[in-house]
Amino acid sequence: MTSEHINDLFAKTLAGDYEDDAPWQAVHELRRIGSREVFDRSAEWCRSRDPLVRARGIDVLAQIGKAADHPCNSFPDESFSVVSSVLCDEREIQPLDSAIAALGHIDNPAAIPLIIHHQSHPDSNVRFSVACALGSFPNDPRSAECLLLLMKDEDEEVRDWATFGLGVLSDMDSVEIRNALFERLSDSNEDVREEAMAGLGKRRDQRVLPFLVWALGESTVSRPVIEAACSLLDLQADREGWDADDYASALRERFSF
Repeated sequence: MTSEHINDLFAKTLAGDYEDDAPWQAVHELRRIGSREVFDRSAEWCRSRDPLVRARGIDVLAQIGKAADHPCNSFPDESFSVVSSVLCDEREIQPLDSAIAALGHIDNPAAIPLIIHHQSHPDSNVRFSVACALGSFPNDPRSAECLLLLMKDEDEEVRDWATFGLGVLSDMDSVEIRNALFERLSDSNEDVREEAMAGLGKRRDQRVLPFLVWALGESTVSRPVIEAACSLLDLQADREGWDADDYASALRERFSF
């Protein structure tokens, strides 16, 4: 891979709006190349005075070298050092958001307190990134404590990911966690309610039964609802040929509900 091609890809990451497909395609290609040259340029960008340049440097480092056959960051310690240093001093929303997300991908538990520090940030996008990043450390008590807080966030997407992180990704179990999940069964957002069902089903909490049977009777039944039913029925996988009514009937029979 020539330096000219790499330079062209870096330039493309700055084109258009931040969420456009084209710049993200360039980011993904740079991650795929994953060379020392790409790392060094990304690290240099993380020191830029331009917030967008800093964000793009972080975005590349977040998953540099990761691929289906190579699931780890190619420069994990160095990437963590660069991104965590940016996060400690960052004030601009986009690079701050990118840095929090990157620390979740880099997968170093030393990032947990750095991520949690931003749990009450006034920008909901930042709090959303906190909830997502902590999903990489779902069984750490510090993550659980923060996710319990974010499950009550005013922003529904933050609540959704916090509920998914603690309810589904985490194997932790306690009265506090179960009660927090039960509270989310009455959430105004359907996705949050369904992730709460999955979390309670995983913990075999039978309080979810009336909510779950009702959800199974809806015209559209989501994956988390089926997962909750399978958990309560001790099924390791979906039953071939079963529809929502079959799961509801099995639950009624198993629990005399």
